[in-house]
Amino acid sequence: MKAIVVMFDSLNRRHLPAYGANGVHAPNFARLAERATVFDNCYAGSMPCMPARREMHTGRHNFLHRGWGPLEPFDDSAPQLLTDAGVHTHLVTDHAHYWEDGGATYHNRFRTYEFFRGQEGDFWQGQVADPEPVADLKRVRRPAYRQDQVNRRYLADEADHPQTRTFDAGLHFLDVNHGEDGWFLQIETFDPHEPFFSYPRWHDLYPEDYEGPELDWPDYAQVLETPEQVTHVRNRYAALLSMCDRSLGRVLDRMDEFDLWRDTLLMVVTDHGFLLGEHGWWGKNVPPWYDETIHTPLFVRDPRAGAAGERRSALVQTIDFGPTLLEWFGLPRPPDMQGRPLRDVVAADEPVREAALFGGFGGHVSVTDGRYVYMRAPATEANAPLAEYTLMPTHMAARFAPEELRGAELAPPFAFTKGVPVLRTPGQAMSNPYAFGTLLFDLHEDPAQERPLVDDELELRMIRLLLGLMRETDAPAEQYERLGLPAHGDPGEGHLQVRRQWTQVETAREPIRRDDYPDGPLSAHSPLRELLADPGARAVLQVWVPGLLEGPLAAMAGGLSLVEIAAAAVGLLPRAKLTAVSDALISDDQKLPDGRTS
Repeated sequence: MKAIVVMFDSLNRRHLPAYGANGVHAPNFARLAERATVFDNCYAGSMPCMPARREMHTGRHNFLHRGWGPLEPFDDSAPQLLTDAGVHTHLVTDHAHYWEDGGATYHNRFRTYEFFRGQEGDFWQGQVADPEPVADLKRVRRPAYRQDQVNRRYLADEADHPQTRTFDAGLHFLDVNHGEDGWFLQIETFDPHEPFFSYPRWHDLYPEDYEGPELDWPDYAQVLETPEQVTHVRNRYAALLSMCDRSLGRVLDRMDEFDLWRDTLLMVVTDHGFLLGEHGWWGKNVPPWYDETIHTPLFVRDPRAGAAGERRSALVQTIDFGPTLLEWFGLPRPPDMQGRPLRDVVAADEPVREAALFGGFGGHVSVTDGRYVYMRAPATEANAPLAEYTLMPTHMAARFAPEELRGAELAPPFAFTKGVPVLRTPGQAMSNPYAFGTLLFDLHEDPAQERPLVDDELELRMIRLLLGLMRETDAPAEQYERLGLPAHGDPGEGHLQVRRQWTQVETAREPIRRDDYPDGPLSAHSPLRELLADPGARAVLQVWVPGLLEGPLAAMAGGLSLVEIAAAAVGLLPRAKLTAVSDALISDDQKLPDGRTS
């Protein structure tokens, strides 16, 4: 038996021909759709990158118990199970998160692996002198931004690009091993994840008159750019996607050459999508997981099914990928895996679940039945309680700090930890979902999710689906309390939340616009560090937004204006508060809310 998984990162299905895209050059994705089965209702689960990969390994949800982190000692890993059964598992990737603290246990589950450096802010090439400044629109310039500018000097030729080298390595594995049996190859590229860095021949596919500053790495924030700049970013994403299409085509060519379609399972997958201005946002993580980010493309070629070119409507998730690989190689699915093999879905569209669960740690907890989507926000602005359960206390790129662990305690085992107790520490969310409120959508009537519903009967039905999946996942008690839901028993009218949080829903949907705020010597457009250096402006901020005066945000966002901070940190500076601060800053006497002057 042989299997290939081709994995892209941040692949938005709405940019693929098989999912209705027009004007995107992706002939090999179209070619793939003719040779494989196309899934119309695949949903990611735990977000973002490494939580999604933990799901793919373990076949169960991650995000209710912890955030970004490694595989746990009690986790069942599909690649490890295959390796232990004698399958030669091989990973080729340029995904730098595997080599950070928060991803350090994933690649070692493969028997062999290769890694190619240089994507995003991968701390790769050492250069002491700062690179030449680039005229671009990037607002948040952390160390990874500087490193990316250094890295690009070494990627001038497309042959040197990490994506190209990753696929080169995958094709080399096929050249050497196509005649052998008992192997699994995962070809995984970070693209088309931001930054959307590609080459002129791909840019030429999307001609434009744009002559402004470059922007191929938008911040995770509300869109403050002009329509021309938004189009430019989308063109850069499309260009990188077309480069990915070319790499995919190279794999399909090898499958033709070696007749691998006959006896090889092929899965082409992604972890999540990306917002390119939809809902007024760039990226992911901060807003709820809208359709563009969570409803993902999936292509499966199972030689046993004879379903090439067909489509499937059954509701599937990333937790099904690991079980599908195990079933293909004839291995049993461990009891802790929630996912289901996709063999019968491919063959006959047989359902494997009634509903799908998704979200990010400390964010909305969401459920869909394939038509309706329910996004449950926390019951209070505190977004608490929230606890992280782990035996591998690391964040994305760092270990837990001692102060995070001083209050840690050993908690009893969960149903899936194989009798092993786990460490409970205070949890921290990436943003506060309370500001967006609880949302309910009908994807059939409103596929763009522009018209949230208020429907008590429907909400109650979706709450029941959500609770069923949370209980099946053995969610921690804190999650039920945080969301205002019962840990046991049936929900009732008192647990309805859409109507109660409707003001937040409406407020969050009002965009932040630069032109709404007047300029001045010190204004909402001034960098935060300049406002903090002025006694009068600092006094205004002390009253209206004291959280901006100190702590990590002040250090990280010192170069951002209040408008730009409001566009990223939803809830911290809602429109009404931003307007009041703006008025106070530009007035001659800088009035404070109690009538005093600064």
